[in-house]
Amino acid sequence: MTDIIIQLLIIVTKIVFFTFMVLLPLVPVSVYFERRFCAVIQDRVGPNRVGIPLTLLGFKKDIPILGLFQPVADGIKLLLKEDFTPSYVRTTYYWLAPALTVIPALITVCVIPFGSPISILGHQEQLLIADIGVGPLFVFAVSSLAVYGITLAGWSSNSKYPFIGGVRSTAQMISYEISLGLSIIPVLLYYGELNLGHIVQHQADHGWLLLPFWQDGKIGLPDATTALYMIPAVIAFIIFTVSIFAETNRTPFDLPECETELVGGYHTEYSSMKFALFFMGEYAAMVIGSALIVTLFLGGWSVGFGLDSWINGLHIGDFQIGGILHIGVFVAKLIAFILFFILVRWTVPRFRYDQLMKLGWVVFFEAALINVFLAALILAAPELGSAAIAIGAVLLLAVTAAVIWVAKISEPAPKALRV
Repeated sequence: MTDIIIQLLIIVTKIVFFTFMVLLPLVPVSVYFERRFCAVIQDRVGPNRVGIPLTLLGFKKDIPILGLFQPVADGIKLLLKEDFTPSYVRTTYYWLAPALTVIPALITVCVIPFGSPISILGHQEQLLIADIGVGPLFVFAVSSLAVYGITLAGWSSNSKYPFIGGVRSTAQMISYEISLGLSIIPVLLYYGELNLGHIVQHQADHGWLLLPFWQDGKIGLPDATTALYMIPAVIAFIIFTVSIFAETNRTPFDLPECETELVGGYHTEYSSMKFALFFMGEYAAMVIGSALIVTLFLGGWSVGFGLDSWINGLHIGDFQIGGILHIGVFVAKLIAFILFFILVRWTVPRFRYDQLMKLGWVVFFEAALINVFLAALILAAPELGSAAIAIGAVLLLAVTAAVIWVAKISEPAPKALRV
């Protein structure tokens, strides 16, 4: 009975720590980073004033601390704003939609490995909430439910612009989820399993998927198959990353909330905390997407270069601290990729909707599908004869050329504008 209680306490501690101490704090931190980063890019001043309000306590000056309290001020403002519900909306679905946008992002965090196992009082504990064997599939299945929140928000608002934004989101999610699923197949073929914890451990031992330059703690060049496999790995990384941008409705794929023609898109009729929940869901999805990219392609919590086994051996008494250090490494990688998301948003212009659909269906779908066959051919090459490899390569090139030709001829020729 005591062991059951201890295990329940450990599970609750993991949920509270990883969800409410890691994921949710990263949402306002991402907002702060976005404002500061875009201010640097646009050569203007970002938030730099909101800090500790000592003047409320009778002091002469506040302490600005680089505007780090700006997210807190934003949260308080949204909490205190009037929660207005228009009379013409479908009330039940109108209230339900923001929750359906946030909840999937909070659920998917449970399969992300944040660090290597730690030892507490002789018990080995995994630094993830749920160690299941189908991690990526679970993330895809749950995160795809977020589209229901956006679609319901547009439909329940009983307004044409939110409705168009909801329909756009549905088409966009379907288009890019196919590319997302296909792009990850070469990664899973390489590792041979779906457990994210085992995938990260494999990268710690044998090199990251995009940086396979060590083996069992010894730095060196990879073998021919591993080196050649970097080609489909890089293609998968590009398709997966761009598809994550589209899945999270981030610029240049933010067509569902495109203010240039849809006022604000699916959340036009929302205010106060319901409005904030949509942005919380967007940033939480961005954090989870970044975490998945880091886990699959960039080693997850692994420091790399053969240092992980040494870090795992660090301990204070009976407490193994290597996992705690690995959490710091994972969060550092996560923040770096979040900054990349922000950089893309403020440097790349928004796509037109026809360009968005063409990229998803004509480019990424075919490229991801061909990449699966390329990865399979490279993995199977050591077991095949030279003749079989040559035939497979020729067939792959022929199929690729045929797909490019069909895509090219199916594109209508541009019409000359009338003068």
